[in-house]
Amino acid sequence: MTTTIPPQGIGRDHRLDVFRGLALVMIFVNHVPGNVFENLTSRNFGFSDAAEAFVLMSGIAVGLAYARLFRAGEFLSGCMRVWRRAGTLYVTHIVTTAFAIAILAAGVVVLDTIDVLPRVNFTALLEQPLKAMIGIPLLTHQLGYLNILPLYSTLLLVSPLYILIGLWSRMGLIAVAIVVWVLAGTFRINLPNYPLPGGWFFNPVSWQLIYAIGIACGLAMIHKRKLIGYHGWLFSACLAYLAFSLLWVQMQKGNLPLEPYLPFFVGGFDKTFLALPRLLHVLALAYVLTNLAAVSRFLARPAFRPVELIGQYGLAVFAVGTVLSIALQVYRARFETSAIEDGALLAGGLLIQYGVARLFAATSEKKRGKAQESGARKPSLAGNPAAGQASRP
Repeated sequence: MTTTIPPQGIGRDHRLDVFRGLALVMIFVNHVPGNVFENLTSRNFGFSDAAEAFVLMSGIAVGLAYARLFRAGEFLSGCMRVWRRAGTLYVTHIVTTAFAIAILAAGVVVLDTIDVLPRVNFTALLEQPLKAMIGIPLLTHQLGYLNILPLYSTLLLVSPLYILIGLWSRMGLIAVAIVVWVLAGTFRINLPNYPLPGGWFFNPVSWQLIYAIGIACGLAMIHKRKLIGYHGWLFSACLAYLAFSLLWVQMQKGNLPLEPYLPFFVGGFDKTFLALPRLLHVLALAYVLTNLAAVSRFLARPAFRPVELIGQYGLAVFAVGTVLSIALQVYRARFETSAIEDGALLAGGLLIQYGVARLFAATSEKKRGKAQESGARKPSLAGNPAAGQASRP
């Protein structure tokens, strides 16, 4: 399995935010295909990519954020908090999809970028518009590059059950998730697409495994523990696997030798069903990074503060980044861009996302200030009966 980020106390762990921010940056770069900078993202150095890391960290965040309510016996309150968050993600996805559709349509009308449409799964809106308009709110029709939020919101719906199992036994939770993952791969269980055939690009029935491991990690962190502690042999094995994965990808070897003899989700690289080599890679990477003290010190530097802020307000940043990436795809389909121009476009998009994170941070700080000010007034009223009586109508 994997370890968690080593606990640093009750407060927010800045390393989790930095890692999540880095994942969001790489997702944005990868969502503008064809630019030279996507060769520098994590998917070029191993079997997994930023999506696996993002879902793992999302599970950790859920375990940290919501488990205390369930542990205190407040089951209904816990469920409502989790499901409200799922609703927020759903609304964000629908709004983001609406903006993406408008940008893609404008690209065709103004810039004649019709070639982009098949690449982003837009053609159903032209060929079967009524059915596609049913599928979009049902999440059964998803535009390309807009698949992560439907996955995350769906996983949030089952989070209360997973948290309860994890509070009983963290390893029991992982065992349950493994069984579900095996069944999904063996019988190719997936949520349906509509109106097109097939299933979701990110199959929640398979991806729940990495999410459940994240929840288990978060539950361990609440107790200031690691899911799996440091072991020299395991650390060495993870390093060896990461090195093997790096060489295999860089040498473009393709399929693994044992793939023909194993189930496709065990020996292959299938992303939809979260193939085992991808899962093991992200877990090995997490284990190594979170057991190196130098990494923690390095990420604590002021230079990573912007990335940390992006990670703290990941939902808003991800939504804005998704819309910007679609706009950049349309732009680059019409105009040829050099590496320098691509760098400028991507840097501009990242600056906008950082600005969004700064805006949300300022708004949150203002709300906290008002709450503290309001809380400071209450004791003075309680300590002065005359003041309390005078305040009543």
